[in-house]
Amino acid sequence: MRRILFVHAHPDDETITTGGAIARYLAEGAEVLVVTCTLGEEGEVIGAQWAGLAVVLGDGTRGADQLGGFRIGEITAALAALTPPEREPLAPHFLGGAGRWRDSGMVGTASTSNPRAFTNAGDAPIEALAAVIADFRPQVLVGYDEVGSYGHPDHIQVNRICRAAIAAAAPTWQVAKHYWTVAEESALHRGLDAARDRVPDGWTFPAEGELPSHPDAEITTVLDVSGVFERKVAALAAHATQVTVAASGAEYALSNNVIQPIFAEEHYMLVGGERGPVGADGREHDLFAGLE
Repeated sequence: MRRILFVHAHPDDETITTGGAIARYLAEGAEVLVVTCTLGEEGEVIGAQWAGLAVVLGDGTRGADQLGGFRIGEITAALAALTPPEREPLAPHFLGGAGRWRDSGMVGTASTSNPRAFTNAGDAPIEALAAVIADFRPQVLVGYDEVGSYGHPDHIQVNRICRAAIAAAAPTWQVAKHYWTVAEESALHRGLDAARDRVPDGWTFPAEGELPSHPDAEITTVLDVSGVFERKVAALAAHATQVTVAASGAEYALSNNVIQPIFAEEHYMLVGGERGPVGADGREHDLFAGLE
């Protein structure tokens, strides 16, 4: 049985960066586990309906601080949307149990000083993730690059614990391939060019370099997820407090209303293990490439 483990910082990260891979491998019959490290308590809420759940409201006053619990429902719905109808809906798995570690918030905010913040957890998350690896026994693990895609402290922490947990679990189970989920520079530009004439009212186009990406030459693996694209879009829509899907169904925005493409091809960098067979483009086209 093929087994793949995705490690993410907050609910919605799993769909934004790897939703196509999750849906594709579920459809192909692989065993898939999505580990989320926090409840995303510090997220900014889109719209008025659930705005009161946030830690801090738009006027600077204190909110209910109930967003994390609400986002459990969103990730549950998103994972169900990514699951083919013939399979039992994929359930969320929170590292250390739901609420064990708190969303650290962005750099420079007071939330990073919270003793329960994920970035202040020491080595306990490494031990917890190593136990998950030893139990689930994935051949493939997917995490983030060294800057956590866009510099969020929790994403950087995920990068750190993935490396360390793979090593810690090795006496029991050796992960064969370790990937980073990334955006390819040229694919990002193509997606933005296609969206240039259909930016919804109130949304903005990103400034040059505002959205993170990696040079094409660094991409080792491209995964075609066009066959499950509609599931990925539906899963994005399930994260309604954090994500707005454009009417085109091809773009989305976070609370900053900066338009971003929804990729029908996802890009990855192999950072641990041996590269498998490649296509004419010199890249793998399967995260399990080379594994029997």
